[in-house]
Amino acid sequence: MSAEYTKGDFIISIDSAKLQLAVIYEYLAKESYWAENIPLEVVTRAIANSLNFGLYTASGEQIGFARIITDYATFAYLADVFVLPEYLGQGLSKWLMECIMAYPDLQNLRRFMLMTRDAHTLYTRFGFTPLKDAANCLEIARPGLYKPETDTVELVRDPA
Repeated sequence: MSAEYTKGDFIISIDSAKLQLAVIYEYLAKESYWAENIPLEVVTRAIANSLNFGLYTASGEQIGFARIITDYATFAYLADVFVLPEYLGQGLSKWLMECIMAYPDLQNLRRFMLMTRDAHTLYTRFGFTPLKDAANCLEIARPGLYKPETDTVELVRDPA
């Protein structure tokens, strides 16, 4: 399914061929708190296996992004949502979420999740709420997974 939405001088598209990997990678690896130092090959693989929403200017410059990890039937997870800082304050994050939440293949899911440290106001207006019983959710968390190696450790075998 192909979808494209237009609002003033901006476009949202799910066409992955339009995605500008350099913009996405630069933001995630260097600007985001959740994917700091993420390797390019990880970003590439994540995009390849997700439903992606790109936000663009009328001239085609990518200025925002969101990806959905989903089975298209029962579950979806919203990840890597951003609008470049110079475009904030124009309602683009809200519009991006409106398009995501209206997307036909994401309707009637049993669970739609996300994690955020600082954008609760944005997401609660679309029906997201804190977990009702966090004890029901389990995780394997690996904070700092993408931190660059600063020390090299040489392994020496014991000759005995």
